[in-house]
Amino acid sequence: MKASELRDMTPDQLSDELVKLKKEQFNLRFQAASGQLENTFRVRQVRKDIARVQTVQRARALEAGKE
Repeated sequence: MKASELRDMTPDQLSDELVKLKKEQFNLRFQAASGQLENTFRVRQVRKDIARVQTVQRARALEAGKE
């Protein structure tokens, strides 16, 4: 997911996306622990996507604070 796509989302959509990504991260951790995880790179992708969503949310919060 690209940061530009995230910037176009509403705050509610960002929150929903964050919840979805955290659930996926949880499931990937369980798959890794049980030895069922095939695509190990997906763990890194999800972690970075979570960081991107949180960065966009924080930037918007800072913008709102300045106004």
